[in-house]
Amino acid sequence: MQSLAIPCCILLVVLTSVTGEPLVYRQDVQKPHIVFVAIDDLGWNDIGYNNPDIITPTLDKLAREGVILNQSYVQPLCTPTRAAFMTGYFPYRVGLQHKTLERDEPAGLPLNFTLLPKRLKEHGYETYMIGKWHLGFCKYEYIPNARGFDHFYGFYNTEEAYYNHSIGGYLDLRENMVGDFNENGTYSSYLFARKAEEYIAKHNKSNPMYLYFPFQSVHGPIAVPQKYYDMYPSIHDGNRRIKSGMITALDDAVKELVTSLQKHGLWENTLFILTTDNGGPATPRNAGNNLPLRGSKATLWEGGTRGIAFVHGNILERKGYVNNEMIHAVDWYPSLLELVGGKRDPDMDGINVWNTIVRGDPSPRTEFIYNIDEMKGPRSPSAAIRVGDYKLIVGKPGTPDGWVPVPQIDGVWEERVLMDEYEEGREFGFDNSKKVYLFNIKDDPTEHHDLANEMPDKVAELHAKIHEYKKKLVPAIYPPREKEKADPRKFGDIWSPGWC
Repeated sequence: MQSLAIPCCILLVVLTSVTGEPLVYRQDVQKPHIVFVAIDDLGWNDIGYNNPDIITPTLDKLAREGVILNQSYVQPLCTPTRAAFMTGYFPYRVGLQHKTLERDEPAGLPLNFTLLPKRLKEHGYETYMIGKWHLGFCKYEYIPNARGFDHFYGFYNTEEAYYNHSIGGYLDLRENMVGDFNENGTYSSYLFARKAEEYIAKHNKSNPMYLYFPFQSVHGPIAVPQKYYDMYPSIHDGNRRIKSGMITALDDAVKELVTSLQKHGLWENTLFILTTDNGGPATPRNAGNNLPLRGSKATLWEGGTRGIAFVHGNILERKGYVNNEMIHAVDWYPSLLELVGGKRDPDMDGINVWNTIVRGDPSPRTEFIYNIDEMKGPRSPSAAIRVGDYKLIVGKPGTPDGWVPVPQIDGVWEERVLMDEYEEGREFGFDNSKKVYLFNIKDDPTEHHDLANEMPDKVAELHAKIHEYKKKLVPAIYPPREKEKADPRKFGDIWSPGWC
């Protein structure tokens, strides 16, 4: 089991002045190129520097040369985290707190929010996106090209097949508005790395570049080229072996990305960010793992929300250490914007954390909301907050619960637990009717010791804080699905906007 002293993925470069204040780029100074890589469903125990059984030499090297962010938090699911990245607001204030968006759901990230790429364009950036959007596409106003991206290559939905790029039997792959039917058989990590090389080669280097690169990997449905599968002969669970190979294929794609930036002269002035979007899905089918953290993707436990993250760059004042300061996904928007001379919205949840990243200063963030979701569902109603060292969960934390082991033999997860028992957490002996949990995350990062009964005053204090945050809650967006209207056959057999 890996140590909590080393986290998951974020990369980034920052400038500071000699006085220690964050450097905002002047009009006559070239602004940094910004590359923001988001890895889908990468668990805490799914990377080499946390788990030596996983082969990720590129990510390991970048992390150890840079600054490992050991308390970087994300949302439990993909759509909410992407909303946080793009808006700087907690998802419960955007209406995307309940679940992920479905392919036939007439909804999207609300249009009253100006997304980060559009704000960066105001400061001279040419903006690119490669990979997974998952913030709505039923109307043209929702798609990446309408939300601030000059160039887009990727897919709109939550998942798709890695080789034929389809979901529900229809293609979901395009460049800008034009469907790409020519890549059937090309593994997506290869395809997206190749497209990144193309964009980087063509980029006008006199202008700053913003490349948002949310990989498909390593989300399900899991698949990997044979050569990567063969790199893990000691793993006897088939799905875990596929997942491990996918992570190594992803590592190679990141290596190609960095090589492209170096080859075309952008790397020295690049701010490179890499982060997971949520914890790994610790289920037999998807085979992610978050040990020693508790829980999984889709839960409020640390295994669902404490993300792999690191920063890397030539101009970092401190390098080669583990930073244990608190940051959250909403903080990237204001931090990037203010770096290049912009100003955050006064009501934004995100905080500028550059000094924390660049120098290791105490974080200005001392608390955050994991989520507030009032709708009834398998994982809700629920809410969770962290204030200082203490974390309070109220309602349903989500399942699977517990410290899910890495599978060793095909189909064997903790003595051949049945899937329904696994999903409910019964095999761990937990009381799923319990509604309040309190943990000291500093002393107990793996959430073994519930303090709710011992510290009722602390429970009341944090519960009151949740109610204060809840005053700004926006009702969850959850419209009826429109299968007939969304039918890709009406749009040339490709998932498309224009039906809501």
